[in-house]
Amino acid sequence: MNRTVLLAIMSLLVFAWTGWSEAKQVSDDRPQNLPAIGDTIADFQFTDIRHLPRTVSELGQAKATVVVFVTLDCPIAKRSLPKLREMEKAYRDKGVQFLAINVGPGDSLGQVAWQAIEADIPFPFVKDFSGEATSAVGATRTPECVVLDAKRVLRYRGRIDPDLRLGGSRSVPGRADLKEAIDDILAGREVRVAETPVDGCLIESRREPAVDNSEFHRDVAPLVKKHCQSCHQPGSAGPFSLISAEDVLSHADMIDEVVSQRRMPPWNGHSESRQFANDPRLTEMEINTIVGWIAGKRAVAEQAEIPETLTSAKPDWKIGEPDLVVRMVAAEQIPETGYIPYRHAILPYVFLEDTWIQKIEINPGNDAVVHHCNMGFLNIRDLAGEGFHAEESFVTGYVPGGDPMVLDSGVGFCIPAGSMLGLQLHYVTTGKPETDRTSVGLVFAKEKIQKQVRHFQCHTSRFAIPPGAPHHKVQATKEFQYDATGYGMYSHMHLRGKDMTFQASYPDGTSETLLSIPNFNFDWQASYRLPRGEVRFPKGTRIDCTAHFDNSTFNPYNPDPTATVRHGIQTYEEMMYGFLFFTRDDESLDLEIDPKTGYTVKK
Repeated sequence: MNRTVLLAIMSLLVFAWTGWSEAKQVSDDRPQNLPAIGDTIADFQFTDIRHLPRTVSELGQAKATVVVFVTLDCPIAKRSLPKLREMEKAYRDKGVQFLAINVGPGDSLGQVAWQAIEADIPFPFVKDFSGEATSAVGATRTPECVVLDAKRVLRYRGRIDPDLRLGGSRSVPGRADLKEAIDDILAGREVRVAETPVDGCLIESRREPAVDNSEFHRDVAPLVKKHCQSCHQPGSAGPFSLISAEDVLSHADMIDEVVSQRRMPPWNGHSESRQFANDPRLTEMEINTIVGWIAGKRAVAEQAEIPETLTSAKPDWKIGEPDLVVRMVAAEQIPETGYIPYRHAILPYVFLEDTWIQKIEINPGNDAVVHHCNMGFLNIRDLAGEGFHAEESFVTGYVPGGDPMVLDSGVGFCIPAGSMLGLQLHYVTTGKPETDRTSVGLVFAKEKIQKQVRHFQCHTSRFAIPPGAPHHKVQATKEFQYDATGYGMYSHMHLRGKDMTFQASYPDGTSETLLSIPNFNFDWQASYRLPRGEVRFPKGTRIDCTAHFDNSTFNPYNPDPTATVRHGIQTYEEMMYGFLFFTRDDESLDLEIDPKTGYTVKK
């Protein structure tokens, strides 16, 4: 026997011994109550980036399902993401489904979704809030992987490979444990090394919230009033009222869940470089105050110390009394059930001259059925044309809990002469017949206008989303032709919209992410207001908008995953609009405005 063959045999023996000894070490070190290799795993539950409870079976039929457990801060998990991305790409057309489950106690769903965008991961990232998924498969560390076969039998549990370690990485690649396991399953044979050790971060068990000394009237009531009651009161969009101590007590468990998971107040924006002016989220201390109070005795102190209600009734207008109110001509009839395509309404008022507005509010006639509404303007000469498209002349929008448009001193929005306002309304059903007659309120400028608020759209209609595509990329770009100051951003997509990111590339070669909406939600199409005067765009700044669309069966809102989806106005079609609002730095209009009409005073 020659030397080369002998060395090869010895290497194979060492390799086999290493695999056997490591597998034996795993069986010796692991807790004895974990599911064993060969066990059929129950259909476990987790939470997707849309805050919906989902099960592993909803991923669809696969020859093998790879589940990897991650956190935002585990160094090996983070370093493993590129490898997992390439592995998923290689096995996607072979019937293998990948799933990443976040188990970080303090990791929010927005952060989980952002991690997937940063790493350009196309497969689902989800969250295990309760620990159910972790327990179901016996995971103990990150980035531990399990592989289930088509019958959901546990066939492999362990590392991706031995190359990445807490102290560094191997210079020579070792056995590709996860890949070998997948290949064995696809080939219909037993997994040769079914369990391997994981050199990673321990999965922390879910801890019960600490009880603190919060008092309802002193600590909790002000937070409810500030963060919850704009929606949660009679006649508003919230599903229940929170205007009394009794209301809060009655819904304490639900409040605990949505506050702990950072689901409420709703906010889908993410930025690593700045805070947004209208960010409604609770701080960590505020969350602990509410959750700690719920975990304790839930005492509300003496009734005499608490006002009967925590807030007054919802005001008719958030912008104050409007100078002009325009209402839909007739009420819309909403059926008790079923899908309702977008409806459009032209408001019965013609702006005879350029009209300068500083406050605009869309006020639904029936909060329960108006899911969201976009408003734009159109010239009366275009009424006989192709119809009204709010995106093309966008003014502002309405979403439950959102803010009206309120502009800074000296800044105005101009509605051109000869225009009318049009509404694009998305209605939802309530289980009984309803009606709606939405109004729009406007407050005219009361002072000289120096700057006009403008916007451009990073938009394209040239896309075709393939059937079943889970992460289809669509991009659009705009460039500033003058120095400008940012005002805010807004994203519009439909039911397959997954995420959108605004990236600014400056003339000096630097760049930054202005805004990412990593878990876009059709229900919460909010605006994102930039801090006043802080974000400057020199001439030549390029804004790149990148959106991803989920046309897979795992998208719970997908009207038809077998369809090729193109641009269109209805929600079963798609749109890609990234709006950026700004003012020009070189503009000084010095316009005197008639406060009774909004018209420019003739000199």
